[in-house]
Amino acid sequence: MRRNPDASVTSLPRAPRDEAAERVRHYAITMGIRTICFILIFVVQPMGWWTWAFAIGAAVLPYIAVVFANAGDDSVETTVESPLIGLEAAPRDAASASPHSDVITVAESAARPSEQRP
Repeated sequence: MRRNPDASVTSLPRAPRDEAAERVRHYAITMGIRTICFILIFVVQPMGWWTWAFAIGAAVLPYIAVVFANAGDDSVETTVESPLIGLEAAPRDAASASPHSDVITVAESAARPSEQRP
């Protein structure tokens, strides 16, 4: 599933499982390109400047793949907003407050062993 930053509900970072899956995918793609470069060193004939380009790619891409795979979203700064800021209620004036509230409060107490049913 692709992540669309415009469709996020909160400003929370991505789930670690999703982040790790994306990093593994990027690593596999980079190492696949490296394997293709390594094969092209010996397949492309006659040897020329492109052979050196393939050799440099085969030598450098493992380092790049590991660095990018280890650099997760930890390096990207995220700001997390408190949901309480958006939930502030409008103040009620004392005249409109009714003595009979619609809120029911239930207090539970621990049942005594003799009162428990079998």
